Amino acid sequence: MARSRHREAASRLRSLVTPEGVDLGVVLADAGTRAGAFLLDAFFIMIAGFLISLVALFGLGGLGIDSREPIAVVWIVLVFFLRNAYFLAFEARRGARTLGKRIMGLRVASRDGSGLAIDQVIARNLMREIEVFLPLSMLLARAGTGVADTLTTMFGAAWALGFALFPLFNRDRMRIGDLLAGTWVIEVPKRTLAEDLTQRSDSIIRAFRFTPEQLDVYGIAELHKLEEILRGDNDAALSTVAKAIGDKIGVPYGDDRARPFLIAYHGELRAYLERKLLLGKRRINKHDA
Repeated sequence: MARSRHREAASRLRSLVTPEGVDLGVVLADAGTRAGAFLLDAFFIMIAGFLISLVALFGLGGLGIDSREPIAVVWIVLVFFLRNAYFLAFEARRGARTLGKRIMGLRVASRDGSGLAIDQVIARNLMREIEVFLPLSMLLARAGTGVADTLTTMFGAAWALGFALFPLFNRDRMRIGDLLAGTWVIEVPKRTLAEDLTQRSDSIIRAFRFTPEQLDVYGIAELHKLEEILRGDNDAALSTVAKAIGDKIGVPYGDDRARPFLIAYHGELRAYLERKLLLGKRRINKHDA
């Protein structure tokens, strides 16, 4: 059993190479975990939709509108914007994950290794309307009228089922939205650092000291990427990044000291950028002059 689980996890291991040439070695989310995250998100959206329904009902009633038709139209429009705003707002953030994905330990990542672009977030989430919500709306509308046409019901059910099962029939467990947007849904490493990145040991502080010129090479984006790599468990990535930074700033280090070197540089860079922020100087990334 343990061996089969190991083989299954190994089959989901993918190479994710950043533009800097660092292979992060990510693990794709399995279909069951993705389904669980979506159900959690759907539950949160339903709660918010229920509250919106109450506001629409009492708000329009207070305006003297008693007809059910305008209330239904307002409700449909608000819920449409709610569910799209929910996914877009959460996945466009740095963490690139909704509440459901956070609970299930997942996040969205770009397959080319670069940062997740807003057009990718929009594409993958608007496609969800066609994959999930449109066929479900068809089924609910027919059921609500009491004239559930057999052919329409079967078509809507087949449509929803086909898109729902699509991740099971491709190697990377992608739904149509991921395929079009060039994204993966990956597992977030649960491993935490044994040593807090913001509280380095005295030995590391004494071993590595950096000048302002060496710290001024990178910005906030590189700081976040460095923290992500440190919180992973990929020795090859640590060595590659340490060599790149060491060559860039001209600081030698031993191959067995890649992790202490990066922890020390992370702490110094973070403190340096925070001091600059207090002076009103914000450097977004290494290209920001």
